[in-house]
Amino acid sequence: MKKKIVLPKFKDEDEEREFWDSFDLSEYAEPGDFERVVFPNLKPTTQSISLRLPEYMLARLKEKANSMDVPYQSLIKQYIERGLTEK
Repeated sequence: MKKKIVLPKFKDEDEEREFWDSFDLSEYAEPGDFERVVFPNLKPTTQSISLRLPEYMLARLKEKANSMDVPYQSLIKQYIERGLTEK
């Protein structure tokens, strides 16, 4: 570590924002100072979408999901993920 970080007292959020916008961490730390961190409970942000499917297809998805004991929307996500990762 090069030198200790001393944070000033901020009058308001704008002053703090300005400080962090101009803050250069390389003056205070070196690459060897950092540790890898894992956030096991962090979930990716999701967004709701509307998807129109034929009734028979939705019924088959629900049957398949039920036989696999998973929610049908999770099964749809698995299928989409598989389709996106295949070459």
